[in-house]
Amino acid sequence: MAAIDLPTLRRFTDVALAALADAREEIDALNVYPVPDGDTGTNLFLTFESAREGLLDAAPDGDLVAALAGFARGALLGARGNSGVIFSQLVGAHCKRMAEAKPDERAAVVFAEGMTAASEAAYAAVGNPVEGTILTVARAAAEAATASAADERHRLGHVIRAAAAAAREALLRTPDQLQTLRDAGVVDAGGRGLCVVLDAAETTVTGKRPVTADVRIGTHTIPVPLPTGDLTEEGPAYEVMYLLDADDDRVPELRATLGPLGDSLVVVGGDGLWNVHVHVDDVGAAVEAGIVAGRPHRIRVTHFAEQVGARAARAGARRTGRRVVVVAAGDGLGRLFAEAGATVVPGGPGRRPSTGQVLEALSGCGGAEVVVLPNDRDSVAAAEAAAQTARDELDVRVAVIPTSAQVQGLAALAVHEPGRTFEQDVLEMTAAARHARNGAVTVAARRAITMAGPCEPGDVLGAVEGDFVVVGDDLTAVAVDVVERLLGGGGELVTLVAGQDGTDLAERTADYLARTRPMVDVVVYEGGQDRYPLLIGVE
Repeated sequence: MAAIDLPTLRRFTDVALAALADAREEIDALNVYPVPDGDTGTNLFLTFESAREGLLDAAPDGDLVAALAGFARGALLGARGNSGVIFSQLVGAHCKRMAEAKPDERAAVVFAEGMTAASEAAYAAVGNPVEGTILTVARAAAEAATASAADERHRLGHVIRAAAAAAREALLRTPDQLQTLRDAGVVDAGGRGLCVVLDAAETTVTGKRPVTADVRIGTHTIPVPLPTGDLTEEGPAYEVMYLLDADDDRVPELRATLGPLGDSLVVVGGDGLWNVHVHVDDVGAAVEAGIVAGRPHRIRVTHFAEQVGARAARAGARRTGRRVVVVAAGDGLGRLFAEAGATVVPGGPGRRPSTGQVLEALSGCGGAEVVVLPNDRDSVAAAEAAAQTARDELDVRVAVIPTSAQVQGLAALAVHEPGRTFEQDVLEMTAAARHARNGAVTVAARRAITMAGPCEPGDVLGAVEGDFVVVGDDLTAVAVDVVERLLGGGGELVTLVAGQDGTDLAERTADYLARTRPMVDVVVYEGGQDRYPLLIGVE
């Protein structure tokens, strides 16, 4: 086998994203270099989240090469901060090597060569490489992977395990290589993030959970706040980032122009699309350099002093009452949630919200207590990360109820009562969501194998609790089948949510229930959701 398969790659992204979410606060606390702004963990999470979304969007038909390209592009487009940009370059180079793998190549060798290519690309992308950073950790992992792969008896799991172990050991040595880390009593934040990702790869491939680096760091887990170059009068005042459409041969000149303007210069990408990151005093000159080289866009400028001040201001802002933040998969659903008093974040298949969007809703709703209903299992991690950031920066009480379907969100919001205590309200909403069994009807877009058997494009699919259990050729027949399966466990209320496809499927299903189950209450809503003509909830 030359490379991992797509299901394994997808599983890795799930494991790694969850691990980065869990480690985000710890990594943020380690962040003292190059700027002690406490956001490396958040930036790495957001970068990886974007990479994962790129993978899912690029490979609906199960194409591994397309998935790898989407993963790399997603990391490049969503890269945040210094470590995030470097990480995106590591991802891009590794994915390129995996995509080029021949069928007769050993997976262990492909992975090791990918690690080497990634390390070399990351060093080349940084204007002034510094040891004791994520670069050092990546190089140690690459060297260990190469040594392990040289043994033909070693499979992919052996090589990943060797790379992850070497990365953890290299991380522990970073304070000995960088004075700023040694003075603060921490290991490198970016390197710690890379260890989290490699540990997730080891868990995915071998099934074993490695000993994580933070268990062995000891005294290095409690940082001492230090002012370093970029937060002093002598250091650059601004972080400038932008995407750049430019011919590859223009990039060396761009690096030469940006280098003298400041520090922390990283330019990553290729094939005409680049991500530029630099710390400078002269924002105009940094952007002008991009204009000379090509077309800069998505320009982001952060004033370090204002960033610190804004966090303090948000933390001190007056907040009152209890609010609910809901992810809605359609315009009609959004109106339903909004009419019930919720703050709505647009979502749904193909446009799942980012952590930043959920955090913006948490910040903007003004509540001292907030309940979040993601209503989609793939949005739960983003909601959890946003909730943790809100707790840290806004001093808000936040609870995420892991609703995995829109109808569960409707059920939870129906029992929301601000007059109860926060804990009791969350308990009642959680119970309502769990008791709402959910189903859906959709139309297959491609050939696939489901739990109910194979399907062809155009077949009607019925889902129960996220699994396809019916394959048919008639919308109404499949909808009735799904409803009957859901009612098999009992139920007094059926909620039918019509999609934007324009059919009267919800009404036909309601008519069926009126004829066959007159004792069951039926509610029909216009949801406007894409891809699903009907969503079904049974309580």
